[in-house]
Order: sequence, then C-alpha cells, then structure tokens
Amino acid sequence: MYKKIMVPVDLSHTDRLEKALMIAADLAELYGSAVHYVGVTTSGPGSVAHTPEEYTDKLEAFGKAQAEKYSLPQETTATYVSHDPTVDLDRTLVRAVEESGADLVVVASHVPGLPEHVFASNAGYIAAHAKTSVMVVR
Repeated sequence: MYKKIMVPVDLSHTDRLEKALMIAADLAELYGSAVHYVGVTTSGPGSVAHTPEEYTDKLEAFGKAQAEKYSLPQETTATYVSHDPTVDLDRTLVRAVEESGADLVVVASHVPGLPEHVFASNAGYIAAHAKTSVMVVR
C-alpha cells in the first residue's frame, strides 16, 4: 500500500517522537516500505549541530539507529537548510514531501492548546497542504 514513508525529525526533541517513530516502523514492516527521515536545520550553529554537514551526519546516524532498532530493511535521510526554521519549517516540510516522493507522512504532534487556535501546528499545516496521506500522531 505505501512504498515510502516520510518522518519529519527534530533532533533536539527525539524523546517526543518515539510513538510516531514506532508507528512509522510498524507500517514500514507491514507494507515493506522504505522510511525517509527528514530534518530541517539552519546554516549557522544551532543547539544540535554547528554546521549543516554535522547535522546531516547526526541525522544519518539517527536513521541508521532507527533501522537497527526496528529492523527496517532500508532507511534514507534528507537535511534541508533554512535561514529561519521557525518561519520556514512548514513550507520546507511540505516541499520535502513532494521531493521525497513519499506516499505517507507520519508526523508527531502534541496535544493542541490555545496557540493552535490562533496558529496552525506544524503537523496541521503538513496535513492541510501536502498532496499525500498524513498521519498525525499524538
């Protein structure tokens, strides 16, 4: 059913992604899908990495660890560089969906609160704008 599952990853909050990562791995096993981890970073130093290259290395290590943990047959990663991820994150992730060729996105979210009544959440934006199926996991 699904050939490629994209999972947006925030390397500074991997502890909050466990449920979404497990669901993506379960779906990948069920359908024999590839899993594609995507991260967005800045061109300058950040809390996770000093350079986009270092961020890419960390994202690749994360993907390999997930492949081993869940016995995934194949994993890929992609790093997108943004001047201001706070502003560009939603559009960058929708572009990543299109460029990756993913036919399912599994994205972690949080329980909506007051700010989500004014501003859309990242997961909500992806679900509203991506041209593929999106599973939002709380």
